[in-house]
Amino acid sequence: MKDVYILGIESSCDETSFSIVKNGNVEIATVISSQIDIHKDYGGVVPEIASRAHVKNVTFVLAECLEKAHMTMDEIDAVAVSYGPGLVGSLLVGLETAKTLCWLFNKPLIPVNHIKGHIYANNLVKRMTFPLLCLVISGGHTELIYMDKDYSFKKLGKTLDDAVGECFDKVGKVMNINYPAGPEIDRLAHFGNSSKYHFTAPLNDDSYNFSFSGLKSSVINLVHKEKEINKEDLLASFQETVIESLSRKTIKAMNEYNVKNFLLAGGVSANRGIREKFKSICEAKGIDYTFPDIKYCTDNAAMIAAAGFFAYKEGIKADFTLNANPGLEIE
Repeated sequence: MKDVYILGIESSCDETSFSIVKNGNVEIATVISSQIDIHKDYGGVVPEIASRAHVKNVTFVLAECLEKAHMTMDEIDAVAVSYGPGLVGSLLVGLETAKTLCWLFNKPLIPVNHIKGHIYANNLVKRMTFPLLCLVISGGHTELIYMDKDYSFKKLGKTLDDAVGECFDKVGKVMNINYPAGPEIDRLAHFGNSSKYHFTAPLNDDSYNFSFSGLKSSVINLVHKEKEINKEDLLASFQETVIESLSRKTIKAMNEYNVKNFLLAGGVSANRGIREKFKSICEAKGIDYTFPDIKYCTDNAAMIAAAGFFAYKEGIKADFTLNANPGLEIE
């Protein structure tokens, strides 16, 4: 069978990224231009600044990716682009770039849901096997997704308010931890005593939905009320409560759907505490598991190209009326 090369484009938030992936699982070249240094002074991503940076960077990142791969657009079979969810201005930069390339070089335009891309980042590590359960945890999303075959997605539950990554950042802000706070919270939590402070497990019910706004508020209220706080102990208690909530719901879904494979996806899947917990759960239950390489946890175009390959195989393509969808969900 002829090898298929997909050019992926990712610009949903504050990373401008292009990648070329062969057959959905072999990364040929990836280039990412990050804006973290730009936005950290604001304590979060500023949408207008992000979209302007994408416009500035997009042609240079594309050129560098093609040069790194030693390929030309003539050797690309299709262009896959993240068209949602995300920041509308940022999404539009990547989308219009993809349309332009497809028009110039007569290539199919493959629309990719950003969350599906995060899931397929795992296929760059090891071939996904089915049926599987994926826990998507990022700055904007917390979702449990069931898949019984390639490019078939069933959302079992989602956050009803704050996403887990958003909760980490807001707790980090009140604890005077620079944005993005997740990595530093994870590091400090490993030095703390998680039994020192007690937080009520959020949304402790039988659904597959999550909630983190109450936990965030509890931490913020405690910090404001107490005169002295042990940062490591507090963050250990906070992170342990998050992990307990994520794992409780996920174990229930593992049992109900009798899955053979478990995946983590999204930026928060880089969290060492979360990885350790789910590794232990999967090994105890005899479930195969895959966690994305750290470089694939945050937004990148390799995951969009990987997902785009399977969309391409399914015959999924779009015309030039495709628009950005900032609220796009997996249905």
